[in-house]
Amino acid sequence: MTRITKEIYQSLGLSDLLYQRILEILNRQPTLTELAMLSVEWSEHCGYLCSRKWLRLLPREGRFKTLIGEDSGGIIVDGWAIIFKMESHNHPSQVEPKQGAATGIGGIIRDIFTAGARPIALLDSLRFGNLDDPYNRYLLKGVIEGIQGYGNCVGVPTVGGEIYFEEAYTGNCLVNVMCIGIAKRDELKRARASGIGNAIIYAGASTGRDGIGGCSVLASAEFAEGEEKRPTVQIGDPFMEKCLIEATLEAIATGFVVGIKDMGAAGLTCSTSEMASSGGVGITIDLKYVPRREEDMQPWELMMSESQERMILCVKKGRERDICNIYSRWGLNAVVIGHVCPDKTVKVKHNGKIVANIPASALTNPPVFDMPYREPDYIKEIKKLNLSVLPLPTDYNSTLLRILASPAIANKHWVYEQYDHMVQVNTVVRPGLGAAVLRIKDSKRAIAATTDCNSRYCFINPYRGAQIAVAEAARNLICVGAQPAAITDCLNFGNPQKPDRFWYFKSCLEGIAEACRFLGLSVVSGNVSFYNENPNGAIYPTPTIGMVGVIDDVKMINTQSFKKDGELIIILGNSREELGGSEYLKVIHRMVCGEIPDLDLSLEMRTQEAVLNMIREGLISSAHDCSEGGLAVTLAECCVSQEEFMLGAEIDRLPCICRPDALLFGESQSRFVISASEEYFARIKQIAKENNVPLYLIGRTTKVRKLKILNYIDLPLEEIYKSWYNSFVNYLR
Repeated sequence: MTRITKEIYQSLGLSDLLYQRILEILNRQPTLTELAMLSVEWSEHCGYLCSRKWLRLLPREGRFKTLIGEDSGGIIVDGWAIIFKMESHNHPSQVEPKQGAATGIGGIIRDIFTAGARPIALLDSLRFGNLDDPYNRYLLKGVIEGIQGYGNCVGVPTVGGEIYFEEAYTGNCLVNVMCIGIAKRDELKRARASGIGNAIIYAGASTGRDGIGGCSVLASAEFAEGEEKRPTVQIGDPFMEKCLIEATLEAIATGFVVGIKDMGAAGLTCSTSEMASSGGVGITIDLKYVPRREEDMQPWELMMSESQERMILCVKKGRERDICNIYSRWGLNAVVIGHVCPDKTVKVKHNGKIVANIPASALTNPPVFDMPYREPDYIKEIKKLNLSVLPLPTDYNSTLLRILASPAIANKHWVYEQYDHMVQVNTVVRPGLGAAVLRIKDSKRAIAATTDCNSRYCFINPYRGAQIAVAEAARNLICVGAQPAAITDCLNFGNPQKPDRFWYFKSCLEGIAEACRFLGLSVVSGNVSFYNENPNGAIYPTPTIGMVGVIDDVKMINTQSFKKDGELIIILGNSREELGGSEYLKVIHRMVCGEIPDLDLSLEMRTQEAVLNMIREGLISSAHDCSEGGLAVTLAECCVSQEEFMLGAEIDRLPCICRPDALLFGESQSRFVISASEEYFARIKQIAKENNVPLYLIGRTTKVRKLKILNYIDLPLEEIYKSWYNSFVNYLR
């Protein structure tokens, strides 16, 4: 047996403390295979050693009936299970953007269909450094190529998402991907093994050395200067994944599958140990049966490999051939590699010898650390903003055009036009018009989905910034007529062993938990991604929120663009003199500072309910939440976001007395811009009053193709459209 040295266990990401804990659990020196298995299962990516304590804050119940599985979760709607999850593939994408993003898509899709749900949509939330850096442009193009290449080929539409650019992401991009699936409630499966003697079947692609140590080496350590980790990035095959989807759903439909789990991070180790632990049983496997595409693979390599398009099934004894035949018909490997046993251990055999024998619970219940945290010294300074010395714009027209042209605000058609968002023909609202909307076939209901996070806000005030991420995601759904139902999160932060980094994580978790409880939202699934740092420091704290909502009647869907001439333009919610953390400050004054906007969760909920009621009653023609860029950007997008309408707006009054730049570009929360026929105005006012929501009539839509806001802004829509629509492409040249 190989003698385990400090150099060996540290190379696998294990600290002295963790190695000592392993010795205590086993009461002996581990084999090299056991050490490898424990290293990946005890990595932060799989084991959540630093984060698990705080994840318990998140509510698991909300206004809809909630499902919580081992790898994904969801809600119940009319007997349908809507299953969804978001995960990160940040570090692999920084190393190899195309394959990193592609395999991120493949992995999240597998988490959905292994629950028994057919994947129906993808969304992606991306963060890169500034686009004036050629390498950041390379990363962006590679990631988009990976998403479209895999998603388009596998036949799952990419229907929404977001892209932001901040210097903090240079050297460590973020690629967060979300998948939604649907199934009948009684068709779902869990990632659990049960039934002593039942078969353990390996299905899918062959195992290679790609991805070995991916979760422990890449996702549980910082990038160092000039570090090369390309061998740990997996290689994906979307055509094989498509076959795997169909074969798996067919296998589940037989009723012979007891449990099923994707071989994602930590590969065979994760799938066997977590299936055994969740089911309260043991699993024994023999590696000689594992399909492989490389010679002389060692047992520790086979157990650590993260080769893509693979999964483990627990199948009723005597039904192995039925299941294997299904996969064979789809051109896939399917072979019995082991069985369920009663002793609650994971045993691994190789060449007739047992090379690993570990209690399943020891693998899946690593130590939980109570990490120290401390507010960074610079927080008080970055919250300071003296508006009295901040110069006002000399030209509000050019100011608006510059903000509309910024990479964060500009239209991303270059991105979403590369995605097939209409495959499966469920997409009702196409990208660029608000939250994604997907019909539920044979039902009048529809699903809405969005992703959201203003990481700049979270950098300045993590507790409130995280709350705003939840609130804004909910507003996105409200605007299309959906009742927000539940969230999945992808929590991206720096090194948890640094107290100032962990303070951000703790504060964001507390903010998300409070906002979700107040708004009646459950957290059904998610992912934590730590160690997102480069030699210059950590990324902005980025607790990405993926939210799903339910539309009662697909005929009542709303979008953000003005549609009829002469309609009233109304603001719901309060506008204040709030410029801290705004896009305006960053783009025009090159400043990231100032306290971020206030958030009154009670007003937020009342305003959302008021707008949703107005949409359900058919009172309004458009609704758009007021967020990045403020009121002027919101109005501009309402004018130009749907080319077939392109109506102008005449704004002759505004709702507060404050600095003109704050009035136009401030990002006060809990606000909606709506348009409606004058005949409905009395009822709209009544709903606003019943919900105690401020309402301001500010102007009208017009056939004159320009945006006029008092005496500050007077711009032809063609000029607005050109700046907003064309600028993003220009950054990539």
